[in-house]
Amino acid sequence: MTDPLDPKRQFLADLFDAAVAAADPKQILQNSLPPRPKGRTVVIGAGKGAAQLAQAFEDLWPHPYEGVVVTRYGYAAPCRQIKVLEAAHPVPDEAGIAAARALQEAVTGLGPDDQVIALICGGGSSLLPAPPEGLTLADLQELNAALLASGAPISMMNDIRKQFSTVNGGRLAALASPASVLSLIVSDVPGDDPGAVASGPTVPGCPTARAVLADINARGLNLPPRCMAHLEATAAEDTMEAQAHDNTTTRIIASASLSLEAAAEAARARGVNAWVLSDAIEGEAQEVASVHAALARQAEQSGFPYPAPLVLLSGGETTVTLRHKGRGGRNSAFALSLALALEGQGGITALAADTDGIDGSEDNAGAFADDRTAAQMREAGVDPRHALQHNDAYGAFAAAGGLFHTGPTGTNVNDFRAILIGDVPVR
Repeated sequence: MTDPLDPKRQFLADLFDAAVAAADPKQILQNSLPPRPKGRTVVIGAGKGAAQLAQAFEDLWPHPYEGVVVTRYGYAAPCRQIKVLEAAHPVPDEAGIAAARALQEAVTGLGPDDQVIALICGGGSSLLPAPPEGLTLADLQELNAALLASGAPISMMNDIRKQFSTVNGGRLAALASPASVLSLIVSDVPGDDPGAVASGPTVPGCPTARAVLADINARGLNLPPRCMAHLEATAAEDTMEAQAHDNTTTRIIASASLSLEAAAEAARARGVNAWVLSDAIEGEAQEVASVHAALARQAEQSGFPYPAPLVLLSGGETTVTLRHKGRGGRNSAFALSLALALEGQGGITALAADTDGIDGSEDNAGAFADDRTAAQMREAGVDPRHALQHNDAYGAFAAAGGLFHTGPTGTNVNDFRAILIGDVPVR
């Protein structure tokens, strides 16, 4: 995973591990489960860490239960009674259609004494495609591809996705009524809006089609023609979504802020000062990297706000506007941009990675970068600036030996960025 001979990279990988551990499924669930209901307990879930949450639930819940969750291909975990389904992410497939139907069936026909426990984490939007009447899976696939390439913030993407689903925007909770619905959410969105995680299948609240259409036009997004026609028709009817259901309770049980603070504590325990910049950073990966590079250079030169050794920590979710069909996710793009910005600036080493263990659709969690990275890429025959412009950060880091691999972590609290200034104290 990391080079044991490089203490700086190992230190940053250790901080990543601390951040992930703070969102460990069993740890975060054990104090969040409700009392046993009079009726049935039905577990549903969606997201890249849903199977691990379900597995932890089974270890903690001593009463009868049943349920079904959906996760990304390759992210399943063995469960005794909860059925674990797999589907495609980030572009939905037929298995996702079947999974959405399975969750709908699981909560249909429940009574007031029954209880639904919803285990929700990032990635659920793509894993639960449920097109409204008149649209197909192909339409949702085209919509998702357009959104992922648009550079739009994740909050806006999820507001749009809610308009093209019979599950999201609290619709699954409405279907479960009159049963009570407890949503236990691992947040991967800036600001921890529970309705934005996995597009909120069990969290009431959905913007009107008219408001979403206005946002799309203001940003100049190009949605597929059939999807735009559907949205325009819905907006013309000005149908208001129900904004609340009295059968729902929502709790954020893990988030970027908690994980970043855990990483900061781990750094301080090693004698390294820690500065948490923000847990809710959004924007183009290249632009965010430029700002981080400027802050790192300032901290190194001035010793503000803390002297070296110092690690800058941040979370949130950056975006990448796709202009070419290269390889690499947003964290690799951030790291490549940072490498170019830090070239010749010694004493700074960085790690950018997705806490779910997969950066975009590749096999790496992210990448390491320092002042030598760009030069190492050129020595390997790769022009780092050309790779960045052609959305091929993965190829550039593969050539330079900077990829960071963890495999699926079983949780997801979004991006993790750590920039180390100075050396790591010897233990």
